[in-house]
Amino acid sequence: MTEVPVKIEKDGAWVTSKIDVTESGLTLREPYNKDIPYRSIVDLRQHKTVLLLTATGESKTENHYKIASVEKVLVVLKKRIIMSCNAYRLMAHFMSPAIRGGVLVTDAKWEKGAVAVLKTGIWFVSQDKQVCVPLDEVTSLELTKRELQKKKLDVVKIDFLDENEVVTSFVLCPLSTLQVLYSFLKDATKDKDMKGAELDQLDAQSAQVAMLVYSGMDTHAIENMLNISQTELDAIYETLLKLKLVEVVMIRKEVQLTPKGVRYITEALRPPA
Repeated sequence: MTEVPVKIEKDGAWVTSKIDVTESGLTLREPYNKDIPYRSIVDLRQHKTVLLLTATGESKTENHYKIASVEKVLVVLKKRIIMSCNAYRLMAHFMSPAIRGGVLVTDAKWEKGAVAVLKTGIWFVSQDKQVCVPLDEVTSLELTKRELQKKKLDVVKIDFLDENEVVTSFVLCPLSTLQVLYSFLKDATKDKDMKGAELDQLDAQSAQVAMLVYSGMDTHAIENMLNISQTELDAIYETLLKLKLVEVVMIRKEVQLTPKGVRYITEALRPPA
């Protein structure tokens, strides 16, 4: 058994406490005084120095816990949880991240470890690395090939968004296992697929606007490129928002001068006496 110092949140207050890490689960001390078997843990997320843990209770209800500590402690907790929790898990080689914004990551290398698919994320775990890809951020999955030691080997390619950049990770394992992983991930992210009724709402111009947004164009550049008005583009944006293909990052303001503003400009442009 390992004992680690933490802070545990309950009802909005953080309590200085400890967690006992055993072979079968975690024991949260104050304020919960509760055993959490690894097999009951269905999700794990991390936000800075806080772990967000989800475990099912006896009535199958989900209980959520917030645990904060230093990174050294969080590494121990994450590895033990990910390798023992209730998740689809396999041993594999992975490279994450491998490509960022279309550019190869300079220090990217193949890591030997495990891939675990939890409720909200794909975790890559090796001796030196712990990386989570949120399922909500996955943009593409593909069975493809990658060169390793001058051989073309089958891999699963996972594209996802990270700080508005497309990032790519690769998973390498025997083909039969790889196909199972690919099918499992496709099923876990199927709610992001465009369905028939949604496709009917996306006309050629809306699709073109989405492509221009993807290429990095701003609103003014898109209006000039397509020769459309602000009102027309706003209507297209509304369609894309409804289909959850885009999100609002900035609201553009349209203004007109007040009488005080007109007076200021008039005075500013008046020739010196």
